[in-house]
Amino acid sequence: MDSQLLPVLLLLGALGPWGQGQGPEGSSEELLEEPPEEVPREDGILVLSRHNLGLALREHPALLVEFYAPWCAHCKALAPKYHKAATLLAAASIPATLAKVDGPAEPELAEEFGVTEYPTLKFFRDGNRTHPEEYTGPREAEGITEWLRRRVGPSATRLEDEAGVQALVGAHDVVVIGFFQDLQDEDVATFLALAQDALDMTFGLTDQPQLFQKFDLTNDTVVLLKKFDEGRADFPVDKKRGLDLVNLSRFLVTHSMHLVTEFNSQTHPKIFAARILNHLLLFVNQTLAPHRELLTGFGEAAPPFRGQVLFVVVDVAADNDHVLRYFGLKAEAAPTLRLVNIETAKKYAPVDGEPVTAASVAAFCRAVLTGHVQPYLLSQEVPPDWDRRPVKTLVSKNFEQVAFDETKNVFVKFYAPWCAHCREMAPAWEALAEKYKDHADIVIAELDATANELEGLAVPGFPTLKYFPAGPGRKVIEYKGTRDLETLSKFLDHGGELPTEPTEEPGAPVPESPANSTAGSKEEL
Repeated sequence: MDSQLLPVLLLLGALGPWGQGQGPEGSSEELLEEPPEEVPREDGILVLSRHNLGLALREHPALLVEFYAPWCAHCKALAPKYHKAATLLAAASIPATLAKVDGPAEPELAEEFGVTEYPTLKFFRDGNRTHPEEYTGPREAEGITEWLRRRVGPSATRLEDEAGVQALVGAHDVVVIGFFQDLQDEDVATFLALAQDALDMTFGLTDQPQLFQKFDLTNDTVVLLKKFDEGRADFPVDKKRGLDLVNLSRFLVTHSMHLVTEFNSQTHPKIFAARILNHLLLFVNQTLAPHRELLTGFGEAAPPFRGQVLFVVVDVAADNDHVLRYFGLKAEAAPTLRLVNIETAKKYAPVDGEPVTAASVAAFCRAVLTGHVQPYLLSQEVPPDWDRRPVKTLVSKNFEQVAFDETKNVFVKFYAPWCAHCREMAPAWEALAEKYKDHADIVIAELDATANELEGLAVPGFPTLKYFPAGPGRKVIEYKGTRDLETLSKFLDHGGELPTEPTEEPGAPVPESPANSTAGSKEEL
């Protein structure tokens, strides 16, 4: 063989047939492509691809990467905030860098990092490509900046003297100070880890004996200082078990909130994050002076229930119609109280006509907590024409007598007026009712589950279809088939069962079954 041809043949062998195979070191593209000299930027944000991600990780030890899609509305909304965060990081000299990846254009990277939705943000530290940290902070510029600041620097300020404490406390509404006699103790690591994510509070720590004395402390303690309500709350560190992260987190959320919180778009995330199961709501019209005067007594009743009951004010004159509907109220009912347990969804109401005073509010809370008040269920009034149409109208007050009539087979659609899936299947449901309207033993009905509650009957999503067959035993069968007239009819004709499709002859190919169309309801709740 001609020695001059050998390098050429070796190269062709490495490329494989048609020049497209892979050699031992990867594809020809990887072999021949020059490594990037630098990573491009747009508005201060690195633009990453599969070719330059490695370089970016080597050059930037603290890298937050947004995986986005150009068509994603949430990504478009985040874009100016992300750009502002890059500006804030640079202005504050925080050693962290922002980057972005077009997920659909870089499917290899999206797959490598398990990206299934957009936007997804991941934090890479010290070039570690295999274990990025999920971004858990808020999606606004200041929150992104603070989240990163607490990861690349200390999450708590070291306090050496009283002047440092006063400066920290004076600059913030809520300050959490960890008093630890030994700053190398593992409890300090627990404290600092919590401080990384509690972005709505400012953290400090100290081991100085004079500061222990100033705050009348002899043992390790976490102290929350605030410019409202009682001003201070202490969380002693258990000497045997150490600092419990879950209990400390719950303590800080509970005591960092005002005794009385007004419900609005800014406060509602924190209200539900507080992990206090009982919420007492005072519905008032804040434009009316007599209603505003009730807030004093409401607040006076709150301190003994701190941690047990969250006191919330709902202004019926603001955009809170959804809250009123949840409790079955109209704005004209204000002022009034309602208590809800957010775990059981049970709702409680005081005696009608009782004035809202500190004493009456406290008495109502105690009565609910001790089981002396029965929960109420939402129910509309029974319409006078509820049974005149082919589809019968059910509410809480007539549901029992209709659904559990032992002489009838009752098929009920539980729906929400705003649910797109419910609207989509409405024609098939109407057609079903029309088809069986002359069957004396079959009832096709519907119930608005957002305005009517039923004891012991779960409605996990909309629409939910349940079949109540005739006979004793109060049997309930949940329908899980497709929502077309033909399949619904087969279900009824076979007594609440879908007939089994005939099997194919041996050796015949088995067709792929159609996807079940009943999924996807919960996300509309």
